[in-house]
Amino acid sequence: MPSAPPPTGTDRLRAYRDDGPICAALGALPRGHLPPLPGALVALVVATALLGTGLGERHDLALFAPVAVLMLTGLAAGHGHTGRLDWLVPPIIRAIEYGYLAVLGFAQGVPAPLVFLLLGVLAFHHYDTVYRTRQGFWPADWLFPAGLGWEGRMLVVALFGLSGFLPFAYAALAAYLGVLFVCESVLSWTQLVRGGGVMDDLEEEGT
Repeated sequence: MPSAPPPTGTDRLRAYRDDGPICAALGALPRGHLPPLPGALVALVVATALLGTGLGERHDLALFAPVAVLMLTGLAAGHGHTGRLDWLVPPIIRAIEYGYLAVLGFAQGVPAPLVFLLLGVLAFHHYDTVYRTRQGFWPADWLFPAGLGWEGRMLVVALFGLSGFLPFAYAALAAYLGVLFVCESVLSWTQLVRGGGVMDDLEEEGT
């Protein structure tokens, strides 16, 4: 059965981050005392600068973007995201992840269909997470670590980029994550319907 929804909107923001095991471990170090927005903004600037090099001759520099972003944003993963503007953190992370996968893939010759397929799989997962939580039920607890988190996916791509097997990484991630996210979503929605759960359209929600 799907997990029960968290009690607050700030927990939703933390789920929308889509952190994996590495971020979870790093986020436990400051014990939730490190605000997330400043690091996310700096990470966006740093990632943009590194990705800019990926469009030129220094493709190797762009491969280090995940490490820089992880150190700047991962340490704040345990924060409650209670700040007035902390809702900006998940979309910033999405922009970094999608931008990294797109720029690096196209710059290093990954076939466009593979790049778009992986981005499409991730977009489905993130939309599904947002929609489900707004309907009042949560994805399975194991889904986020099984999906590697945004940091895990970026690190996998970076490692394969260093070894010269980037197209394989995109294909493998798209296949694995596609099966994982779609199957878990279908099973969760099916269980909810069979259990008599109530699903309201987003247009009818007051909040």
